[in-house]
Order: sequence, then C-alpha cells, then structure tokens
Amino acid sequence: MNDPQMTASETYRTRREDVARLLDWLGMELEKTDQAAAAAPRDWSIAGSMGRIRNDLIDLLESVSGIERELIEETLDERA
Repeated sequence: MNDPQMTASETYRTRREDVARLLDWLGMELEKTDQAAAAAPRDWSIAGSMGRIRNDLIDLLESVSGIERELIEETLDERA
C-alpha cells in the first residue's frame, strides 16, 4: 500500500477512509452477531466471541489514544 507517488497526507487520507469502511463493516457483522445471540440465548460461545472483540477493541483504543486500559474499562463500567 506504500505508493511512492503519494504524499504522507494522501496516504493518511486513504488509510483513514479504509478505517472508516472497516468500522462500518464491523457494525454490520455485529448486527449479524446480535441476531445469532437472539436466536441462541444459551450459547456462551457467542458471548465469548464478543468478549474477545471487546478486549481487542480496548487494546486498539489504548494503542491509538494512549489512555490506559484500566481507565477505558472503568469508563465502560460506568453504564447508566
């Protein structure tokens, strides 16, 4: 994906667009998972998969933001 003809700004913009598309795709996959969970409420493998996704997203957010994992988890625990 490193095109020597592209500037850093152009490369950033392209990659940022990719990230937005991937997040949209993730949203669609989560909707499918919602349906699977509703259809199989006793299937703990679906909850386990969601736990892995949650952990991976926390790791990613920690890496991107510099916010410590503990603070991210505390924020998630502050559900209304």
